[in-house]
Amino acid sequence: MSVEFPSLSNLPARLFPRKPGRYWEIDLLRGIAVLAMILYHFLFDLAFFSIMPVQVETGFWRYFALATASLFVLLAGLSVTISAARAEQRSGAGWPYCRLVRHGLTVFSCGLLVTLVTYLFLGDLAILFGILHLIGISILLSLLFLRFKHLNLLFGLLCIGAGQVVAGINGPLWLLWTGIHPADFASVDYTPLLPWFGVILIGLWCGRMLYPGGQRGFRSLPPAPQLAEPILFIGRHSLFIYLIHQPILVGILMAISGSWI
Repeated sequence: MSVEFPSLSNLPARLFPRKPGRYWEIDLLRGIAVLAMILYHFLFDLAFFSIMPVQVETGFWRYFALATASLFVLLAGLSVTISAARAEQRSGAGWPYCRLVRHGLTVFSCGLLVTLVTYLFLGDLAILFGILHLIGISILLSLLFLRFKHLNLLFGLLCIGAGQVVAGINGPLWLLWTGIHPADFASVDYTPLLPWFGVILIGLWCGRMLYPGGQRGFRSLPPAPQLAEPILFIGRHSLFIYLIHQPILVGILMAISGSWI
């Protein structure tokens, strides 16, 4: 009597089920960005806790971090365009963007949670306006820019240019969100609206160009490779993974070092 074992060919799909209506190429890019972020933060923690002298604030790893954050923010803007287009198609006479507003507020609230936790553990180096604050506020602001369509590319470039100007301006702490900050300000993550909202606006433009009406504007892609399913899963749950990855990394470093770091 032969024993039949279940096929492993579709095991990744069973372990990491997909949600309908999502574009796998976007989830793949977001998942890659999450993995790159985890790698950078692990190296940052090694340097921050004086475990290993890794130069993460200059040179290659600095550009690696900027590229990772840029991909995250660009995809956030692109996703707003897709979500907004689909919301407009579903809505009747009412205002279609309620889900986007809730999502923006949720992301910003997670940013406030990060502020609280980092203030308790890092004090003056706490994250007061990091990437979650930026994305949450930017989702809300993006709703005002959807009407500008292709002009968002120009506006985005102008925001990036303005960010280079305000970066050299010192001012009160309450202007931190703009890119203006006190001369002695320091934080482990600072992602102000200028220049980063410019990347969001470029993402809006990319979304309109590549996904007009919330649909692929280019030839359909083949199904996602089975081996990519774990990365797609990470991309679909990027917010949750962002919130838990640093406690996990710190726990790993504590286990390795055998003490509270």
